[in-house]
Amino acid sequence: MKEFLLTAGWSDAVAQPLAGDASSRRYTRLTRGAESAILMDDPEGDVALFARLARHLLSIGLSAPRVLAEAPGLLLLEDLGDGLLARLCTDVESEKRLYLVATDALIALHRHAPPENLPVADAAHLSQITGLAFDAYVPGTGAPQDPQTRDAVIAALHDLIAEHAPETDVMILRDYHAENILWLPGRDGAARAGLLDFQDALKGPRAYDLISLIRDARRDVSAETAEACIRHYLGETGADETRFRSALAVLGVQRSLRILGIFASLAKTRGKPQYIDLIPRVWGNLQTDLAHPAVAELRALLARSLPAPTPETLERLKS
Repeated sequence: MKEFLLTAGWSDAVAQPLAGDASSRRYTRLTRGAESAILMDDPEGDVALFARLARHLLSIGLSAPRVLAEAPGLLLLEDLGDGLLARLCTDVESEKRLYLVATDALIALHRHAPPENLPVADAAHLSQITGLAFDAYVPGTGAPQDPQTRDAVIAALHDLIAEHAPETDVMILRDYHAENILWLPGRDGAARAGLLDFQDALKGPRAYDLISLIRDARRDVSAETAEACIRHYLGETGADETRFRSALAVLGVQRSLRILGIFASLAKTRGKPQYIDLIPRVWGNLQTDLAHPAVAELRALLARSLPAPTPETLERLKS
């Protein structure tokens, strides 16, 4: 790393570690005088892919960090600041204003073809990865595992995605939420949303990132803001409202099931019990989307097979 920073001209910078995420990536802010940059250290990831995706987003007028220097496992990136939406949403009005800009970024993204060679998030992939809810969350609560029910949920979800969200024609950023989006007031239009954490991007359905934005596992998003984002997207894209809302609900269920499994797994395998504290919100998001008529059959199946996060089950998950 010292050689990398020396070659990049940042060896004399002051280093300040930044908060990480659930991955093994580490971020450090480097400062030299009035200049700053972000060092991303990702020994397990594909930094070349991150750089390629960042350049794609920049090429279509969106705000991703510019790549300043690159080496295996290391990237030196443009510092887009600390203005995370999650910190700036102080009331419903500010939340709605900022979330509409984040929605603008998705609208702009969806007007362009995705970059080549991205993995595809089709019905088979999206439904299969929800199995983690039954492999990690269910046994973590103390409930017995039922392979037949697990398979039935995956099969039902596969059919729902194939019916309501079959298209895989846009780049989906996957973890599109308020802690991965920066407010850049000095820029214009959709570029005011600074995009982070897109290295796991896929080709997938148009509703995927919007439901990720408005069904946040880390913060409560007001119903007013969520509805404003949906209406804004519909108005700007001309998408069929009934079909799009069904896709949002189906993909919302898919995401919540997967997140339940991920958070339970992080607590058990990586010693990160703090993620269990987020599960009640994920459960609430799940119930919101399960109320949609398109998922009535799946709602009944999950009601019989997925334990609610009671205080007792949450303690079991933590321990």
